Amino acid sequence: MASIRVRERKQGGVTYTVTWRDGGARGAKQESERFGDETSAEQFRKLVEGHGEHWPPGWVRGRGFVEEEPEAPEVDPAHMFEAYAMNYVNHLTGVQGDTKAKYRKLIARNMVPWFREYAVADGPLVLPTEAVKAWVNDLAAGNRAPHDPPGHKRRKYKAKTIRDNHGLLSAILQAAASGDDPLRRSNPCLQTALPRADDGDSEVKTFLEHWEAGLVLRCLAADALDLIQVMFGTGLRWGEATALQVRDLDHLNGRPILRVSRTWKYDEEGTRVTGAPKSKKSRRVLVLTPLLASILARAAKGKKPGDLLFTAPEGGAWWPGSFWRLRWNPAIEAAAAEGLTKRPRLHDTRHTHAAWLIARNIPLPAISARLGHESIQTTVDEYGHLLAILDDDLVAAVAFAMEAALSPVIPDDVRQAVELSRAAVLVAA
Repeated sequence: MASIRVRERKQGGVTYTVTWRDGGARGAKQESERFGDETSAEQFRKLVEGHGEHWPPGWVRGRGFVEEEPEAPEVDPAHMFEAYAMNYVNHLTGVQGDTKAKYRKLIARNMVPWFREYAVADGPLVLPTEAVKAWVNDLAAGNRAPHDPPGHKRRKYKAKTIRDNHGLLSAILQAAASGDDPLRRSNPCLQTALPRADDGDSEVKTFLEHWEAGLVLRCLAADALDLIQVMFGTGLRWGEATALQVRDLDHLNGRPILRVSRTWKYDEEGTRVTGAPKSKKSRRVLVLTPLLASILARAAKGKKPGDLLFTAPEGGAWWPGSFWRLRWNPAIEAAAAEGLTKRPRLHDTRHTHAAWLIARNIPLPAISARLGHESIQTTVDEYGHLLAILDDDLVAAVAFAMEAALSPVIPDDVRQAVELSRAAVLVAA
């Protein structure tokens, strides 16, 4: 039978210890539990006796009754966020290898540290809208992720970077919410407000005046001059210009043209290869000025149709980093010493080309086609603010229209038509 032993503590106070032998057998193991008051000890003694001289079920020695921790919910490992997201990228079609590699990096770096414990499927571990909103705020504030290693520091992301990451996450979760057998009812990303892409965060474009571009050209090394002249004169992207081959030169209706049909890309292993340009409309034909035609003809001299027009000193295509370090940046530094106050990037040759065309009143559709934009809206978004260059023409057009509207003089053909109409009314009456 369970019993209670009362003992006084040396430091004061009394303890009540319930003792019993397991199962009540004489030679069985002796068990005990200590209490600080007699009432609790007596209640526990009765529980022991009520369970046949055994520990009461659910009682933990020294702690009392403790609720059993719920078993972790069973979730298909393939539906956990990291596994599902990576599998989603692996099965994308119509996407370049370097783009897949970029997506995997974004998932590993900017998503998994936040969503590792979540699943994409409905259930107890489902990734909720609140987690997506907290993630967006953390990216904007540069906060550490819940699963970042100790000491890991993060920087604040710009609005465009956040939107790019959110777009990938939304595509992943939309895939989970779609199909014949969706894993979840909705896409939590659809309820997330994002920072505006134009909140002081847009790409800083540098447009060079003609004299500024000329200063840069004069400061370039001889083996870089032709390439940069072609980029200023055509608006080609770096990858398009450095992937040009001899066979891309041609004549159409007696005029020299340049076919843009490839650019540099990278496969999943980071190997550089040529492939289709950025978009369908990036495949285009450019009419060349006599100067550009002569530059390209000089670059093609003595080469085979499949040879590159512009190559590095050691042969092969220029790498952008090497060209910037060895040719472009030294030229910009030298130009700065001669009075250039701007710090243009290589891509600003393209922006400058567009600005020159706008300044000469070239219609936006023609500029859009020359730059290889997918839609004219892209051209408007990129360069619409430069139309201020045409303010004088716009003001003159509006002034002419308003003066004509306020003029008391009615054109002869209109006056004659009105008189005939009145005469017809009188005859009918």
